[in-house]
Amino acid sequence: MIAEGVQPICVTEFEQAASRIKRMLARFDPISLAEMDRVALLNRSDTKYVMRVSQLHDTLREIAGQYRVLEIKQTRLNHYETLYYDTPDFQLYQQHHNGLGSRYKVRAREYVDSALMFFEVKHKTNQERTIKSRFQIRAADVNLSEKTDTFVETHTPYHGEELEPKLWNRFLRITLVNKTRPERLTLDLNLEFGWGDACVALPGIAVAEVKQEHFSTQSDFIQLMRRAGIRPAQFSKYCAGVCLLYDGVKGNNFKMRMRMVGKLMEEEDGYVG
Repeated sequence: MIAEGVQPICVTEFEQAASRIKRMLARFDPISLAEMDRVALLNRSDTKYVMRVSQLHDTLREIAGQYRVLEIKQTRLNHYETLYYDTPDFQLYQQHHNGLGSRYKVRAREYVDSALMFFEVKHKTNQERTIKSRFQIRAADVNLSEKTDTFVETHTPYHGEELEPKLWNRFLRITLVNKTRPERLTLDLNLEFGWGDACVALPGIAVAEVKQEHFSTQSDFIQLMRRAGIRPAQFSKYCAGVCLLYDGVKGNNFKMRMRMVGKLMEEEDGYVG
């Protein structure tokens, strides 16, 4: 486990949501990690949505016939843990906050169920493309090394020594692959964030991301979102965690988004209750 800086959070809704979602995922045909590599989409167009977990449950019922679900060691709801890096004054976060067309995320991500860890750079370009570069690391490599420093300098405008760990993030992920077109769909829930002794959770919401070679409204999931009246919404797990855990970091441009998240959590709490 890489998230040694995060204290465990016991939230009953997490367990209830995961149980309901697991039952729904049994309706999907499986796809293996090796098969899914054919749809890596490391240079892609992304479209995000934020919804209540109950809406995700209903959505899964509707799309079970159109997508296959990633299954690893008989697990379809996979555990992810991420460590994000930034400059001491949060320059990468500020790029997102200020809406820069070209911006970066730097992270170490553990794919827990497959026992894999990668050091990753995500670059959002001025052309609204997402380019992900990564290489495999060992769990002991989360502190930046000569190799990660070189990787950062190759794929970002920064030097590795400018970056430091800032935030841990845990979540559960469902990964779906469309049966007829090159499209991946990730669905994240049970989001937790932490740094030092501070921890926070976002129970009751799910973050969906449609990953396509080129944006197309013909996506089965996008079509369903339109029918359900759920609009695309930019949402960064890193930026949300920084807003929630760090005092004194500018967050004005994220206030409306975080209010939306809070409203969805309240609605889900009322729905479950």
